[in-house]
Amino acid sequence: MFDVGIGEAAVLVVLAVIIFGPDQLPKVAAQAGRALRQLRTMANSAKADLRDGLGPEFADFDIADLNPRRFVTKHLLDDMDDVDVREAAEDEPFLPYGERPPYDPEAT
Repeated sequence: MFDVGIGEAAVLVVLAVIIFGPDQLPKVAAQAGRALRQLRTMANSAKADLRDGLGPEFADFDIADLNPRRFVTKHLLDDMDDVDVREAAEDEPFLPYGERPPYDPEAT
């Protein structure tokens, strides 16, 4: 989820100690943990409310499917699993370098 390396984590810890001080840091960490837990609970309850509101016909609905990248992958690219792109490219010959494609006056 987060791409934080060891060096970056150490810098964040040092900054937290400098900003909050060693005596306040445990309190701030506990508050941040409670806030994160509350946000996660609110998000899960909102998902459950949405599923309940949609009814049984949307029982297999996944909210993550609304992500544009996942939507395109699921609805457009999953159907292309049986198509081999290399075979399709070999069927049509490539033009040699510098050669122009044939001109079609009806297409323009």
